[in-house]
Amino acid sequence: MEDLSLHVLDIAENSVRAGAKNISILVVENVGEDCLTIEIRDDGKGMSAENVERAADSSYTTRKNARAGMGLALLKEAAEMAKGRLELHSVPNSGTTVRATFQLSSVERKPLGNMAETITAILATENQVNVFYRHSRGGKSITFDSQHAENQLGDILLGSIEALSLVRTFLEQEESSLTQ
Repeated sequence: MEDLSLHVLDIAENSVRAGAKNISILVVENVGEDCLTIEIRDDGKGMSAENVERAADSSYTTRKNARAGMGLALLKEAAEMAKGRLELHSVPNSGTTVRATFQLSSVERKPLGNMAETITAILATENQVNVFYRHSRGGKSITFDSQHAENQLGDILLGSIEALSLVRTFLEQEESSLTQ
């Protein structure tokens, strides 16, 4: 995967397949500690301790129609290349947390990518899932909550082209404010 936002999308899709109704995506860029942290939490079916141990192994998958589970393995590889690591915590019937850390200044770290596109893509394909997104950088942060957005949109459905366009524009503007 070219950038980290695509990893986030892949993990969110895993969350949906695991029956999650709520997905929280946190991105923290801490320049002082030279660390980028990406955390995806869900309230899906969770995994057993055995599955957690094997989840980041590229030859292992719990899906019946897939030969291998590459998503977590690729994210783990990306984190380790950038002097970071992947942590996976899961409780059966309660959900899963995936946390990847990266050395922010590492030349091997993939770019974050377009999180506005990623969040919009999740909403476009999974309109029955509540998505909470927070991105922090240098003392600034932005927040998006799909439940709040849905309430603000009134009669416009969140999964509609019109609403998704509004969400994407909002997120793009908010993301750009973090770099100013």
